[in-house]
Amino acid sequence: MGFFGAAEVQKGRWGAFTDVLYMDVGGAPSKTRNFRLGPGQLPADVSASTNVALKATIWTLAGSYRAVANPESTLDVLAGARLLDLKVNQGWQLGGNIGPIPLPGRSGSAEVSVSDWDAIIGVKGRFVLGADPTWFVPYYLDVGTGESRLTWQILGGIGYAFNWGDVTATWRYLDYNNKSGKPIQDLNMNGPQIAFEFHW
Repeated sequence: MGFFGAAEVQKGRWGAFTDVLYMDVGGAPSKTRNFRLGPGQLPADVSASTNVALKATIWTLAGSYRAVANPESTLDVLAGARLLDLKVNQGWQLGGNIGPIPLPGRSGSAEVSVSDWDAIIGVKGRFVLGADPTWFVPYYLDVGTGESRLTWQILGGIGYAFNWGDVTATWRYLDYNNKSGKPIQDLNMNGPQIAFEFHW
């Protein structure tokens, strides 16, 4: 399962926003490998099954200043912080046989976790497409560092404005490059998202 939510406030040229991304995903692949031992062509097989569970919370909080504000486009300069809280659990089980002789099973599990705070700076905004102000292109870009060596995020797509708010279809890419010694060195998440934005 996954959840994404965001909120933003604006007063004059100053504003603030936050967004939260939560994921709870997993998988359980299994494979069997057949091979032979010795000159007598003794048949043997080994099967391996694993299960992987990942839980992640990514929380961004930032203040912004509207550097460009006109009917055709807006551009906000932002600064803030982002939290990555990640836990990965993996379990495995090995089994098999040599001909008719079963082998003793082997199993185990391991868990790693990361909780990093990073300072970020970036830009966000939108610009309309042509003479029709209802169609627009939203965009977002940030880069940061702190407990991670480098993190950056980019978002872009297309949106349509209604009287009550906007509907946007975008692609989001988030990347983390962690410092040496961390249990997870590199992490990236990307994919499409459809958002309904309500204005008050």
